[in-house]
Amino acid sequence: MAIKRNIEGRGGEWYNDKLRNVSIKHFKLSEFDSPDDISSGNNMCLIFLTKLDKARELAGIPFKINSGYRTPAHNSKVGGVKNSSHMNIPCNAADIHIAGSKERYKILEAVIKIGFNRIGIGKNFIHLDTDKNKNQEVVWHYY
Repeated sequence: MAIKRNIEGRGGEWYNDKLRNVSIKHFKLSEFDSPDDISSGNNMCLIFLTKLDKARELAGIPFKINSGYRTPAHNSKVGGVKNSSHMNIPCNAADIHIAGSKERYKILEAVIKIGFNRIGIGKNFIHLDTDKNKNQEVVWHYY
């Protein structure tokens, strides 16, 4: 079962907000579930989701989420790095599916304008995270 903890806006108190008082228009928490842990999308960082939602609005195209929160077991199964931001709680990382270069351009343009500054580019996905414990203002590739 998912840990389902989130700490934004509660003075460090653990709670599961389920997006109360936060307006997320383009995503459902279930889109961010680890495949081996139903409802683990509840581990997503609400600030991260708000920022991602604004980028989706600006891009004007759907963002299909390949990966949001990952359990340590799933992260290992997919070859994720040991300190993957996908395992943070609250989780502040997501991979967005990319179908082609025009879609890649629109998404990159939007996420940069919104202020994402940790971006990984794969052949068919874009990784975004807001992990303050890692280098900022970086773009890397997976191929």
